[in-house]
Amino acid sequence: MTKKKGTMAETISDDLQQLDIEDDCLGGRANPPAPELPPSQKARKKKTESTRAHLKLMDAAAEIALDRPTEDDAAYIARELVQCTLPHKNPGNVTLWRRTNGNLTLAIQPGINIQTGDSYGYPYGTIPRLLLFWITTEAVQTRKRRLEFGNSLAGFMHKLGLSAYTGGGPCGDAKRLREQMQRLFNARISFHRDLSRTVTAKDGTTEQQHGTAWMNMEVAPEGELWWDVKNPYQAALWGSWIELGDKFFRAITAAPVPVDVRALRALKRSPLVLDLYAWLTHEAYRAYKSKEGRFVAWSPLMEQLGAEYNTQKNFSAAARAALRKVAAVYPSLNLGSLRAGVRIQPESFPAIQPRERVTLDLKPSRD
Repeated sequence: MTKKKGTMAETISDDLQQLDIEDDCLGGRANPPAPELPPSQKARKKKTESTRAHLKLMDAAAEIALDRPTEDDAAYIARELVQCTLPHKNPGNVTLWRRTNGNLTLAIQPGINIQTGDSYGYPYGTIPRLLLFWITTEAVQTRKRRLEFGNSLAGFMHKLGLSAYTGGGPCGDAKRLREQMQRLFNARISFHRDLSRTVTAKDGTTEQQHGTAWMNMEVAPEGELWWDVKNPYQAALWGSWIELGDKFFRAITAAPVPVDVRALRALKRSPLVLDLYAWLTHEAYRAYKSKEGRFVAWSPLMEQLGAEYNTQKNFSAAARAALRKVAAVYPSLNLGSLRAGVRIQPESFPAIQPRERVTLDLKPSRD
């Protein structure tokens, strides 16, 4: 098996090692760590992180290429959260954050800590995305609104692909996870969709009617967390849990997009890479079903996934680098030219076979 992995690694372009590795602290902290390292130490640290991340990506690419996914490798994310994604970076002190894709708008309002009166802030970065993958997967598989995290913080972190060994400091995974859990579970998420339909009268004349559909949801209106971030391996006497809001539960289980959890673990450092991977699994399924290619230009894709980028040029450059990572762990994905946008060829296959769709109150788009 080792020999096969080495052979697979040689087939992946060496330029993957040159891709920028995003700082994990930007995936879940309001403020970057301090003090800053001297340039020489920073360069050595970046090189070490780049090499380590590259090797992990190669291992995941070999495993996924050699071993077909099993049921244990399947994870899910809500289709609406693929079409409109969470913030990549902290939006700051704003009353509402929103992102629009076509006729669908996602809006987030931060929750308020009723003990202090302060805002919890917005969920952003990689950690709330990993949480949403886990939450959606558990909800799809158990069909229950109440989700159990277990007695050990370290055990739950392992399920997300995070490490308890990073410590309980401000940039440690445990501290960042606890903070992002509070942000996500107390947030209010809304979907708004513009509707249009053609109505034919008895006399044969047609009329275009327009409407709107919306859904305002609490993520987790109930729950208990007993963990100590400074002692993640210490088991609590009581288990931690949340109960999803009814509308949120129905929204995330209505049309879940299946992904390979092995790929998520390999791509977990970058919110843009995670977003592109989930989006491509959905688009590849649509191309496979219709037997027609799918194409999205850089401009609308930037609105959908990368609104934080200041120019389309910057976004397309970052997306091209991210797509090389995605392609490494998605062997059944077949991309065309990336010159004007992303083209998914009809020869692409879904990463995981989708589940049967169930009914959702919020009407899905017609595309």
